[in-house]
Amino acid sequence: MITKSLFYDHTVFSFEIFPPKRTAPINTVYHTLESLRELCPDFISVTYGAGGSAINSATLQIATDINQKYGVESVAHLPCLYLSRKQAVQRVKELTESGIENILALRGDAVPNKRPLRDFAHASDLIAFLKGFDKFHIMAACYPEVHPEAPDMDTDIQHLKEKTDAGASHLISQLFLDNSCFYTFLQKVRADGITVPVEAGIMPVINKKQIQHMVSLCGASLPEKFRTMMDRYEDNPEAMRDAGIAYAVDQIVDLIAHGVDGIHLYTMNNPLVAHKIHEATKTLFQH
Repeated sequence: MITKSLFYDHTVFSFEIFPPKRTAPINTVYHTLESLRELCPDFISVTYGAGGSAINSATLQIATDINQKYGVESVAHLPCLYLSRKQAVQRVKELTESGIENILALRGDAVPNKRPLRDFAHASDLIAFLKGFDKFHIMAACYPEVHPEAPDMDTDIQHLKEKTDAGASHLISQLFLDNSCFYTFLQKVRADGITVPVEAGIMPVINKKQIQHMVSLCGASLPEKFRTMMDRYEDNPEAMRDAGIAYAVDQIVDLIAHGVDGIHLYTMNNPLVAHKIHEATKTLFQH
């Protein structure tokens, strides 16, 4: 199980992966895992797939294998917007039987024309439910540039405080491309009494369409330096990949120099990118 002691002697380095599409064999993700294991991450989180659905069998299987087959701590994402209390009890049973001790508790994305169940209207509701079992390390998400549905940062941070008060002991941020936004956010978070570790979520951008999609979902701003890079290299895939990696490395170097608790790399299931970033920054993660 992940504990706060993980953050005591080094800058935490972790990855996010996602299950293959439902039409693809689950085995397609294991090449990625074999490669990522070589980088000795502190943990690997597994998303639940698109559409706000509850944890699926692929998420559970992959998280179990990360833990048992690859010897790396795994984190299962668990969204709650369409999760009933009965289903939540079943998920806890499945996770426990699989030896998974770490959960990233999320509200999850709203699906058009699909009515939420409302048993868990907010991530804080799910966190409080999970905390009652006293057997999980519970993590939550945060938004350095404000959740798209929040009216302002103060309100968003108040909701974040509700998550930590409910039992979340570790936060992972949504992606951001301007480190100053993260520093401003972190200053406000600490001022509001949120003391748990906050990992910075970094997504290496290797194509323009990818980041445009992600920004439309999370509302991250695009700094002038970043827009210039995209405009310059968008028609050259290899150059765009290398520029995106260099930009992410620059972010990570600056974040670690500022004493960030950890870096959570959104790998997009691309081990090559993860390896290049690790190679450029690996000596920085030891205090």
